[in-house]
Amino acid sequence: MYVVGYVVGYRVARGRITRGLVSLDKAGLDSLVGYLVVGMLVGARLTYALVYDRTHYLNAPLDILKIWRGGLSFHGAVVGMTLASALFARVRRIQFWSVADTLALAGTPGLFFGRIGNFINAELYGRPSGVPWAMIFPTDPLRLSRHPSQLYEAFAEGILLFFTLRWIERRGVRCGWYRPGLLTGAFLVGYGAIRFLLEFTRQPDAQLGLVLGRFSMGQLLSTIMMLAGAVVFVTTRVRWYRQPPTA
Repeated sequence: MYVVGYVVGYRVARGRITRGLVSLDKAGLDSLVGYLVVGMLVGARLTYALVYDRTHYLNAPLDILKIWRGGLSFHGAVVGMTLASALFARVRRIQFWSVADTLALAGTPGLFFGRIGNFINAELYGRPSGVPWAMIFPTDPLRLSRHPSQLYEAFAEGILLFFTLRWIERRGVRCGWYRPGLLTGAFLVGYGAIRFLLEFTRQPDAQLGLVLGRFSMGQLLSTIMMLAGAVVFVTTRVRWYRQPPTA
């Protein structure tokens, strides 16, 4: 599912290059994908180990290399890919925010396919529920009817967020108010809000549980994402008065 997500995301990124919204060619995009793959794996794995299951990995540090056993944090992947994009932009001497916006838009298909993969693996399932579409997952030792929260997230984080960002970009370019960084801020706020709400239907990680009253670690990290997105919006707004619009 990650591979399929990267293939679709690659096509989306090429569309932004064709429209002149990011200063890359095909070779540059191929190089960016390499940076992102490394940043995603390192960031996602380290964050999961340090935030979600610290005790286990402190006792068995070499297990952090065994990514085939699962254990990747999306919030960590965002951090890793952001740092990778910043390094790429510095090496290539191009504007970071145009690269970040490309990542924000092109990354949403990966969210969709990634959640479909979670559903196929019967992992990261939802909390017990009596809704008509509740499911019993074969990996659930309690065999309870649960929310198919992976499908909720696939639709909201992957499809809904993608078309929202695409509308913002096209409307902004057409009306002259698009600036690099706008999609990044919209993605951080949008994903953070969606994930925060859908976490109420998702079963908390068994080794961690709820960490602050009714709230999960995913909700705390999503709150940080929303705050970061608000900061990006403010800085982008300031740049509106300092540079001409992107055509």
